Amino acid sequence: MDEKGVQSFLIVFSIIAFFLALTVILLFVLFQKRKNKLLQQQQQAESRFKEELIETQIEIREETLRNISWELHDNIGQLLTLAKIQLQSMDEQSANIIEATETIGKSLIELRSLSKLINPDTFNKLTLIEGLQLEIERLNRLRYIDASLTFTEAFLFLDKKTEIIIFRILQEFFTNTIKHSKASQLMVEVTNDRDKLIIMAVDDGIGFNTESLNKDKGIGLSNIKNRASLIGADIVISSQKGVGTQLKLTYNHLKT
Repeated sequence: MDEKGVQSFLIVFSIIAFFLALTVILLFVLFQKRKNKLLQQQQQAESRFKEELIETQIEIREETLRNISWELHDNIGQLLTLAKIQLQSMDEQSANIIEATETIGKSLIELRSLSKLINPDTFNKLTLIEGLQLEIERLNRLRYIDASLTFTEAFLFLDKKTEIIIFRILQEFFTNTIKHSKASQLMVEVTNDRDKLIIMAVDDGIGFNTESLNKDKGIGLSNIKNRASLIGADIVISSQKGVGTQLKLTYNHLKT
């Protein structure tokens, strides 16, 4: 083969090699895009499944709370009312009987208050702030803790599902405070600006190490975070031993 033929061969070979390399690169790029798309679809599917699972769990809990509320109001409430009537109708009213009657009367008030607060149907007529006011009043009335609530006058009215979830998040935090913190004070502040709702709940309890939670606290914090993720709210829980615990919830209502 002469020199000219060799050059022609090299040129053709180079062109073929270039197009082969280009084809391999394109195939690799297409493969990567396809792979990334499949991974994204898988992540989206897992995320949807997780959200649906959390929502189902919350719906089950809400239905359970609704049934407990009816049971407290209709059955236990009626039994306490009957016991109160029976004591009041006794011929001799000793000091102990009068005291027992008053105790049953107070129990009925607290039972009806609790029944109202745990029933999801309550929030068809109440706003988030009104629900929180009832809960704070109940904690103070029972002398569990010295609780306070402050909020801005221009409060944003959210959809009922969001309000219920936010209220349950705060109820969970209050429960953990009462059960574990040994706190004497609980302060809740609700503020609303142009695009987001911010809720701060702070206790002055013993605090805890957020990296080494006991089982009960771990479940409580997990419930809080799961509920928050369902509505796209940001939750930050910070705690310091000997100082107390703080929950900060931020909900950007313009996202929905």
